[in-house]
Amino acid sequence: MTESSPNAVATTLDPGLLGARVPLESLPVVDLAPFLQGDAQQRRAVARQIGEACRNIGFFYIVGHGVPVELRAQVFAEAKRFFDQPQDKKLEIDIERSACHRGYFKLGGENLDPARQKQGGDLKEGIKIGQDLPRDHPLVRAGTPLHGPNQWPAELPGFQQTMQTYFATLSGLGRQLMHAFALALELPEDFFDTDLELPMVTLGPLHYPPQRGQISEAQIGAGAHTDFGCLTILAQDPVGGLQVRNAAGAWIDAPFVEDSFVVNIGDMMARWTNDIFASTLHRVINTSGQERYSIPFFFDPDHDADVSCLETCCGPDRPAKYPPTTGLQHLLDMINATFDYHRDKPTN
Repeated sequence: MTESSPNAVATTLDPGLLGARVPLESLPVVDLAPFLQGDAQQRRAVARQIGEACRNIGFFYIVGHGVPVELRAQVFAEAKRFFDQPQDKKLEIDIERSACHRGYFKLGGENLDPARQKQGGDLKEGIKIGQDLPRDHPLVRAGTPLHGPNQWPAELPGFQQTMQTYFATLSGLGRQLMHAFALALELPEDFFDTDLELPMVTLGPLHYPPQRGQISEAQIGAGAHTDFGCLTILAQDPVGGLQVRNAAGAWIDAPFVEDSFVVNIGDMMARWTNDIFASTLHRVINTSGQERYSIPFFFDPDHDADVSCLETCCGPDRPAKYPPTTGLQHLLDMINATFDYHRDKPTN
């Protein structure tokens, strides 16, 4: 990829962005420390690694990310404490009580693979935690969908504080990754910043119970799917079960790597980049016989972000594949197809 000056915007499509995808057998590991602490040359070098991973498979591990090990351990502990509660306690923050898609969803409450609609939802339960906006916030008063207050468990002291600290920390990491994406796409490093004033961010702790007996694709932990939004930063426990489909159509394991996050591209970023960055099918099959916990963090731009094809990702021989949309409308379209209850509810 041709390196550009910090403030230059490429006006022609770099042929390096269009190479054939390599069917990787394992996910690349990127050390983010030189990007976070290094000079401009080091930052561009890391961005090139990330760009290559995004083109070939849309998934990669990051290490050297700067997130304290202790904080991540606290988040997993709080998630387990919540999911260990009786069902009636968890349902006190039922997502169906929220007008902005926040709170707890029960086993089978989410179905990420439409092909399995008749078999029921995914074999997992989870919580949706977003930007905690008061009811008098201008966007909430205006009825902006997916914007509003969170639901917090009343009898778990420390839960809210831990989740909010992690939320803020991962939000900072998400912004750094968006800078890396911009450099990888031959754009100014701060290109996406104007669309990140109040990003639509969701922290979503998940619990997968042990799956016993014969396991088929009729119901698994998380059916084959691509993520909806811009990027996902996933913390997973050592139990494993995440699988990613590579460019050859083969499922490869994405096992636990100590002190790492798995980062992947979602449909919104694929759309923004005209499918140069890959939004890749992945699934979870928990064959361990143990409880599995994971903490996905979904980082998406402002509600009114213009998700039109980026100028470095289209040209005379590669016209834009998708019509323009906004960040919010894209997410609403995806959520409405995944959570049945949401189709008939008010969305603010």
